[in-house]
Amino acid sequence: MSGEDFNITVSFQHRVRFTRGAFAPGNRLMADLLETRGRSKVLVFVENGLRNFFPQLEGEIQDHFSEIAGLRLTGVEWLAGGEEAKRDDQVYQDAMAAIERHHIDRHSYVVVIGGGAFLDVIGFAASTGHRGVRLVRFPTTTLSQDDSGVGVKNGINAFGKKNFIGTFAVPYAVVNDFQFLHTQPELTRRAGLIEAVKVALVRDGEFFDWLEENVKGLLSLNEEILEEAVQRSAIHHARHISQGGDPFELGSSRPLDYGHWAAHKLEQLTDFELSHGEAVSVGVALDTLYAAKIGLLKTLDAERVLKLIEGLGLPIWHEALELRDSKRRRRVFNGLEEFREHLGGELTVLLLKETGVGVDVHEIDEAIWESCAEELKIRAHSMV
Repeated sequence: MSGEDFNITVSFQHRVRFTRGAFAPGNRLMADLLETRGRSKVLVFVENGLRNFFPQLEGEIQDHFSEIAGLRLTGVEWLAGGEEAKRDDQVYQDAMAAIERHHIDRHSYVVVIGGGAFLDVIGFAASTGHRGVRLVRFPTTTLSQDDSGVGVKNGINAFGKKNFIGTFAVPYAVVNDFQFLHTQPELTRRAGLIEAVKVALVRDGEFFDWLEENVKGLLSLNEEILEEAVQRSAIHHARHISQGGDPFELGSSRPLDYGHWAAHKLEQLTDFELSHGEAVSVGVALDTLYAAKIGLLKTLDAERVLKLIEGLGLPIWHEALELRDSKRRRRVFNGLEEFREHLGGELTVLLLKETGVGVDVHEIDEAIWESCAEELKIRAHSMV
């Protein structure tokens, strides 16, 4: 028996940019960002929901690319977005058909403009068409601009599980264009800030302090404060992915998924009526209080986290936590095994040791966690 091991090292450049009005006359971001050698083709996908907010967007895109020498816009495709787009593979298949129809190749660019779920689906198509086409993401929601849009994940739901089918692929670039943030309802805009809270809790205590100090401005959606929160959060997420040592999650720890094991299950239990941001808000509240109950986190720090979440007008509890199976076990606890299974290996859940510092644990005491759910239920109802 003989053989040899070979090391293959692949280096990626993860470009994250911030602007306003990327397709406006005079904005050179796209011209400077994209390689224009050899007349590269560009195919743009836009989430349908943006049409009412930006009826002129397609014309602006066409005019903009017509001014960039070396790039040829082949078309603008409008497709359905939101969580519905991830329920099955229909939108994915529509995107793949468009990639084939427009003769997009590995020297071309796919540009996707939309919320996190839409980016997931189109990113999945781009990462599988020709085994990978260069992707430029334009996240349009707070949640996707400050978190998922700057990540490296793509996928759709299947078998009742979130993101069961998907890929890891580093996008060619991510462009956070702040003009798109105004397309969201106020609650959705605020709910996306929970990912900024989350990354501050696991990476940067000073950023958490800043969020506390600016909670009123964030609640009122002050433009300058909101954009700073989004930008700082996005940079933290991208920095963790690029420098954290495990961008494609080959290990068992997922610090950027703090509070997400319960959140993903709550989304499923509510048939995705509960938004991702609201679900993460509840999940962060529960895991934060749990860390305090087991003596890992100071009670004062846990209270600071809960007050910040409440100060942003976000939920700390949801009635789906009450759902139980035939054995009277809370159904949300099934999320623990699904969370473990998604990565493999032993269960690894990050909990807080202090603001800005997390620690991995490998089991959750369900009785203590249930007491946290009951405490937050009482607290939430007392605020109504």
